[in-house]
Amino acid sequence: MGEVKHILLAKFKDGISEEKIDDLIKGYANLVNKIESMKSFLWGKDVSIENLHQGFTHVFESSFETTEGIATYISHPAHAEFANEFLAHLDKVIVIDYKPTAVHP
Repeated sequence: MGEVKHILLAKFKDGISEEKIDDLIKGYANLVNKIESMKSFLWGKDVSIENLHQGFTHVFESSFETTEGIATYISHPAHAEFANEFLAHLDKVIVIDYKPTAVHP
């Protein structure tokens, strides 16, 4: 069936310390150890030179085997607990789930 990607774009609230952001990212990354359906986690900061980021500063990418796996992740108590804290520190957020498709010439 192929994997499903869960992408979260975030802008942290002004005044949140880098230390707190680092702690939140570590907590997010640790979900992969707590939620079986979450297969991988990557993150990074915006480095675009196009200035089209609309204020979003961080990108988080999780991989799942199915959309049902994302549903399991979202309803998992470890995710619910983390999301309450994480979202409280965000000014803006966008979440997109998609199935990657390769282009064949």
